[in-house]
Amino acid sequence: MLLIVLALAQVPQGTIELQPGMIITQSAKVVPKTYRLTGAPIIVRGDNITVDFRGATLEGIDPQTDPDQARDTAIVIDGGSNIRIVKARIHGYKVGILARGTRRLTLRDNDLSNNWKPRLFSLVEHESLVDWLSFHHNEKDEWLRFGAAIYLQDVKGAEMRGNSAVGGMNGLLLVRTNGAMIRDNTFSFNSGLGIGLYRSSDDTIIHNELDYNVRGYSHKFYSRGQDSADLLLFEQSSRNLVALNSLTHGGDGVFLWAGQTTMDSGTAGANDNLFYGNDVSYATANGVEATFGRNEIIANRAWGSEYGVWGGYSFQTEIVGNDFRGNRTGVAIEHGQDNVIANNRFDRDSTAIRLWADSIEPSDWGYPRHHDTRSRDYRIGGNEFAGNRTMLQMRNTTGVDTLAVISRPVPPPYLAALRRPSPPLAGRDRSAIVVDEWGPYNWESPKLWPVDSTRAVPLRLVTLGPAGRWRLVSLRGVATLSRAVGRIGDTIGVVPRRDSTGDWEIMLESGGTRFSYARFEPRIDWSVRFSDSSGVTSPAATPRGLPRLDFMWYRPPAAYKDLPQRHWSLEATGTVVLPPGTYSLRTISDNAVRVWIDGTLAIDAWTAHESQVDYAPLTAGKHDLRVEYRQVDGWVELRLDIIRGSERSAGSPGPH
Repeated sequence: MLLIVLALAQVPQGTIELQPGMIITQSAKVVPKTYRLTGAPIIVRGDNITVDFRGATLEGIDPQTDPDQARDTAIVIDGGSNIRIVKARIHGYKVGILARGTRRLTLRDNDLSNNWKPRLFSLVEHESLVDWLSFHHNEKDEWLRFGAAIYLQDVKGAEMRGNSAVGGMNGLLLVRTNGAMIRDNTFSFNSGLGIGLYRSSDDTIIHNELDYNVRGYSHKFYSRGQDSADLLLFEQSSRNLVALNSLTHGGDGVFLWAGQTTMDSGTAGANDNLFYGNDVSYATANGVEATFGRNEIIANRAWGSEYGVWGGYSFQTEIVGNDFRGNRTGVAIEHGQDNVIANNRFDRDSTAIRLWADSIEPSDWGYPRHHDTRSRDYRIGGNEFAGNRTMLQMRNTTGVDTLAVISRPVPPPYLAALRRPSPPLAGRDRSAIVVDEWGPYNWESPKLWPVDSTRAVPLRLVTLGPAGRWRLVSLRGVATLSRAVGRIGDTIGVVPRRDSTGDWEIMLESGGTRFSYARFEPRIDWSVRFSDSSGVTSPAATPRGLPRLDFMWYRPPAAYKDLPQRHWSLEATGTVVLPPGTYSLRTISDNAVRVWIDGTLAIDAWTAHESQVDYAPLTAGKHDLRVEYRQVDGWVELRLDIIRGSERSAGSPGPH
């Protein structure tokens, strides 16, 4: 406390300079400068407190440091009532603002961008299972492992307005937080969630920009989302109003799930939420996924996704007055009952409406044991169809009234008056989603990105970013470049030198900003032998001179069609020669892996596990490598990379 007294003595009364661990118990203004604060957070404790940061910046790590190195929490609001935090700039923390047990909390005009996010390991050609998320449990604040710009726990009556949180993993997470007004915020370009709710009800989410909260997408190659979403409602989050938000280009636009309690017991759910007038277009998976519950999905725009609405096991749900366009399926519902699909427009969706039930349901679900899960009793009427290959597809579905006359919804006047245009990038199709090793690209600075496969020669790279001209700055290890100057949007061809195919770089400049594309992939000719569970060599392909150990599948592809789906192994040997420098050998494996370097066991992850990342240090020079991999069950993933440096990114936190 002595440090705090000294700081207060040097500034005008009521104005404070921040110190690690400072406890603020009365209203104050902060001296506006940059504070590098690590370790103990600033704590706000008491009632009727306003802290005006006046643009002061709190930094947890150097802005040039990789974002997965962030560790600390910047501000903790410890209970109290009528607390206001305004105009803070908080960057480089695992958690920006953490509030617990507070009543009447106000957060206004704060910038909490560029906080913690994990490195991603999915490639252009295929994804990595390491990047998948799991939000299923949060009874013990398990979500904190994912970090958040703002994390509210047991908060009653919050107001959040004019805040921004972009370029992290999660924008705003609400846990048992009820009665919140969340309006006019920007939580976009995060690699996890824009907003997430857990057991949070009676909240109003209106007029926010929650776009490009996404991972697990590579245009033309895969569209998975990996459980990212612009807006997530989980585990009995009910009676929320979600209106007039821009929720585009997410893993899902809206991902609503009743929760593990409902799945186990069949009780409760995430019910009576209203989704009105939102733009949920261009999701990698679903514009709206609303499952195991009773909800209203009214007058939303859902264009260009795999599914406009996925409503598995939904009941008494109204899907009315929505605009579906260019989705693979407009509305898809499995095992639904007593739902209404009315007055929607379906424009060039491959299938407009699909309803079905499967004969076998998962045996580990409690839900079917407590509920009638037949697909039955729909009212479908007043819909418009244009250019759909299939208008209505049904299987194992009964009691469908397709002649129902259903009145069009009339929006509440105050909602209709609040409409505003979506941000410009929200109107782009899914090709605008570019996800690199740190998450979604925001199009604000120039970037080089592969047009298609990174294995093509010549490699085609497109220049992305703000309009302008670009020029070549430097080349390393490149034989030919198709052009040396041009405009953003150009595609250029790169042919590496024959002796540099695994180590080359091209650097360009546009508008004073340099940007580059590089490859470091030292040559290794792998010899691979596959074996069955008894050690007998498998008749599967045993390639010689395989350039990469890079396998990922659920069912063996054609090249490995003789492999069983489970209980097999491989042994791979190869030699690598590295120039002077510091290196690491990195594996990604599911289910088990061991690696020897020059006869010494360097990675020992032989206990069966889901996809995980392991490292071993590697020096310059020549090294003999031996890899053993064991597949037990489920997905296959084995990847080995040699990377420069000694980084140890573990990727996204695991499922628990």
